[in-house]
Amino acid sequence: MTSCLKLEVQTEDQTPHKWCISLAEDEFKRLLSHGNPVVHKLFGEGSLFSPLLFGKFFDPSDAFPLWDFESDSLLSNLRNSGKSSVDWFQTDQAYVLKAELPGVGKTNNVQIHVEKGKIVEIFGQLKLLQRESQKKDWRSCNWWEYGYVRRLELPEDADWRRIEAYLSIDAVLEIRIPRNLLHSDTSASGVGKNSE
Repeated sequence: MTSCLKLEVQTEDQTPHKWCISLAEDEFKRLLSHGNPVVHKLFGEGSLFSPLLFGKFFDPSDAFPLWDFESDSLLSNLRNSGKSSVDWFQTDQAYVLKAELPGVGKTNNVQIHVEKGKIVEIFGQLKLLQRESQKKDWRSCNWWEYGYVRRLELPEDADWRRIEAYLSIDAVLEIRIPRNLLHSDTSASGVGKNSE
């Protein structure tokens, strides 16, 4: 990526009850009906944070097994209409996610967190609402009123300790998750996981 900022990937977050309140489809419709342009950019059709990204409603605070699917098939309708700003793929060395982050701006507002080595969280707080939520952790309440999130399940062979994330000046996020080649080799050869 050209002209980008390397983001710190957090692995220690002891926040209790974060993402415990699910975004329901009727609440999502109500959120969009307010007409806030930033909200429409963040949660709109084709956005990484949209509950409708995968073709039907799916709460972005629930972990999704992204790499179990091919992006071409899961996003075909959005791509055909030119509305997708998300892509993911895997190579022999890594899992890669690329997404435009409309509404995030050039500030380093996006955060990346790995939860228990099993889930990667991409989230951030809306600048205009930060003061309102300072008394409590915004992730433990109606989070969609204060920010955005997408939680993704990590594949079994993901080396979560070596995840790298970058944000370009034009607000394109790239996350690279190296594959644990040792795990891949032992899984392919039928060797058990006891050596991990």
